Amino acid sequence: MNIYIGNMSFDTTEDQLRQAFAGFGDVSTVNIIKDKYTGEPRGFAFVEMSGKDEAMAAITGLNGQDLNGRALNVNEAKPRAEGGNRGGGGNRGRSSY
Repeated sequence: MNIYIGNMSFDTTEDQLRQAFAGFGDVSTVNIIKDKYTGEPRGFAFVEMSGKDEAMAAITGLNGQDLNGRALNVNEAKPRAEGGNRGGGGNRGRSSY
């Protein structure tokens, strides 16, 4: 099950996330999302856990908990919508006349 972690400190490491979630079960992957241009963390991550019950326990146990001075937002990750808006702005620079 894929878990979204938001409101993360930019200093949080993959190892710290893995340790926090490992207390609830087997952690398959940890992916801290980084800016594609600067390589700096963007303040959120995804953790994948092998068992749904373990993942739900981690969500309940870690949501709102402090890690590196920030209260984490921990939720079940929702699949990205197909063809979703990527902030393109639509009709940019064109007249609507």
